[in-house]
Amino acid sequence: MFVDELTIKVIAGKGGDGCTSFRREKYVPMGGPDGGNGGKGADIIFKVDEGLKTLIDLRYQKIIKGDKGVNGKGSNRNGANAEDIIIKVPAGTTIIDMDTNLVIADLTKNGEEVIVAHGGRGGRGNKAFATHSDNAPKMSEYGEPGEERYLKCELKVLADVGLVGLPSVGKSTLLSVISSSKPKIAAYHFTTLNPNLGVVKLKDHRSFVIADLPGLIEGASEGAGLGHKFLKHASRTRIIAHIIDMGGYEGRNPIEDYEIIRNELEKYSKKLSNKKEIVIANKCDLPDFEENLKAFKKKYPKIDIYPISALNNIGIEEAMEKLADTLDTIKEDSIYSDDEFESHIIYKFKNERPYTITNDNGIWVIKGEEIEKLFKMTKFTEEESIIRFGRKLKGMGVEEALEEAGAVRGDDVQILDYIFTFKE
Repeated sequence: MFVDELTIKVIAGKGGDGCTSFRREKYVPMGGPDGGNGGKGADIIFKVDEGLKTLIDLRYQKIIKGDKGVNGKGSNRNGANAEDIIIKVPAGTTIIDMDTNLVIADLTKNGEEVIVAHGGRGGRGNKAFATHSDNAPKMSEYGEPGEERYLKCELKVLADVGLVGLPSVGKSTLLSVISSSKPKIAAYHFTTLNPNLGVVKLKDHRSFVIADLPGLIEGASEGAGLGHKFLKHASRTRIIAHIIDMGGYEGRNPIEDYEIIRNELEKYSKKLSNKKEIVIANKCDLPDFEENLKAFKKKYPKIDIYPISALNNIGIEEAMEKLADTLDTIKEDSIYSDDEFESHIIYKFKNERPYTITNDNGIWVIKGEEIEKLFKMTKFTEEESIIRFGRKLKGMGVEEALEEAGAVRGDDVQILDYIFTFKE
């Protein structure tokens, strides 16, 4: 089954917890703290495997979760890092963050990989908190939570040339003649439901990849018929090759057929419509071919046109050689602009507090990634950890912000699912 789009949730591994421990030996009266740090949680990594052609392996994995790092132990023993989770995907896979709609990575080369969710760092043991003024701290940290992300994975097939055209114009037949690909061919519309790839090898040892893309109909750019399923895959090709039934089989008008396809390309994407295009005029063995070809050239004199008969293997070799010549002059280009990538977005905070405070039925609710992370890593079973948590909040201006919002001592304050009392 060909699967080219899906959504998943990934949860990187939580860091291991730090340890609160003190060295105790018979003849060492001042042993001191020896609690080790926790290990790092597992990263979630996407990696290209050229042996894969579809995203079907991910279809039933709605949630992918990394393992937690190992907890630290006494005697200064740090916990081991968790093993990263590697998810293999085919070349041409784009990873998009569903919350921001930004591209995390566009994976096109074999072995290329990207970390889509980072594992949490390990919590520090009490040994790490020792200072000159406090050489025996009785506190440690829980591990940092791993990143959670909702992702959209899109596969856009990698091909040099994309064969486009209305249903039953001969795309699959042509692909079967010029390569070893064996697409399904039949005398009815929409025989091809998924992209088929073939490698064209010329006598001069040049080669290129060509894709037979699912047939278009009018309104495809808005999702009609196979719609975006076709247009999405066309975006990676370097040349758009229009397969036109120039023989006018079934009473077709070649000019109208071309204009329907061209209109859908323009509606879908300006970048796609600006790609180099050629016309492969199929069915040159039919009686009306020459007359239709003459009318087509008159209306579109600047378009490269290659007459062929895919059924009778006429003119195909010459057309493929000209395609290869054209490809030699076209450089590969990214299908995404820089401002679509997450790595190119710069977040700037203009003296803004990294949290919000709202009042919900008399309870002051504090929300913010930094505060919530601090909360999750604090061991509230340890008095020193509680004192440190309060000191950290005060340093972040939370106490002042609550008073500015109208909170008074004795009010309830909520962070995540826990409620505290606002007091000195």
